[in-house]
Amino acid sequence: MNTPVDIEQLNQQVKADGTFIQAIRAECKKTIVGQSHMIDRLLIGLLTKGHILLEGLPGLAKTLSIKTLASATNASFSRIQFTPDLLPADIIGTMIYNPGSREFDVRKGPIFANFILADEINRAPAKVQSALLEAMQEKQVTIGKESFLLAEPFLVMATQNPIEQEGTYPLPEAQLDRFMLKVIIDYPEKEEERYIIRQNLGIVDNEKINPVVNTDVIVKARKTVSSIYMDEKIENYILDLVESTRPKTMLKGLEGLISHGASPRASINLALSAKANAFLKGRGYVTPEDVRLLAKDVLRHRLGLSYEAEAEGMTQEDVVDKILNTVVVP
Repeated sequence: MNTPVDIEQLNQQVKADGTFIQAIRAECKKTIVGQSHMIDRLLIGLLTKGHILLEGLPGLAKTLSIKTLASATNASFSRIQFTPDLLPADIIGTMIYNPGSREFDVRKGPIFANFILADEINRAPAKVQSALLEAMQEKQVTIGKESFLLAEPFLVMATQNPIEQEGTYPLPEAQLDRFMLKVIIDYPEKEEERYIIRQNLGIVDNEKINPVVNTDVIVKARKTVSSIYMDEKIENYILDLVESTRPKTMLKGLEGLISHGASPRASINLALSAKANAFLKGRGYVTPEDVRLLAKDVLRHRLGLSYEAEAEGMTQEDVVDKILNTVVVP
């Protein structure tokens, strides 16, 4: 039996608890020109305890974006440059012998921060990926025999360069699945790039980023996001989209093109991100457009293409487009 939902009350709650969103966006615009798509996806990850995988060429403000977001939320920030010789201890920390006390002390690594930038994540070997995976999934790390909880909020934004393959380690499917969204970053528009030039030449002043919200407000907003109303028809729509990628329920015309479909995490994350997008829009309910807007970001890294699909020049985006254009919208 469905419990009656007061949509108007939810709308008011969302607007009251989401007043900081515009303030964060305003702070981000001080240093980041354009890239509103990337900022919104970072906010969605922040509001849903999700992690973000960014793919884009160098120089597209990926590092600047998460650093600015950390400053605007008065949160701690760590940047980890992933290299082939990186060790797990370089990320999580290690035990250091103290000659004075004749005991081993814990030296915590850069993972102990609210915002983590894992730069060029696909350059690190498997052991490092495993250490990061525990932190992402369990929100804790193990050093020696002791486990340490990570601070909340905790957001990993990993980047990878799409054009360089030499010296890289493809991310395992299990780790890709842990990223809530995979976001593709493109070049700025001409006028946006003109403004970027003027910023860097000192023609336009670079404004200081001010903290406009604290982490306690973020944690409270997460509870509001989880309470946003999602109709059963929207749930069914999400399930239909995800099931369209799987062998037994695959969409007609995709047979032989998908080697493996999306996991249940895709359904969960599509629902969560749709709720977070409704929160960003100031609504207390989810619409089909919220789902459609996030579908590519949620599904693109969870679909495996067959050799036939790659031979035909198809991409994950082409598959998701076909699904979105075929599955009936409620």
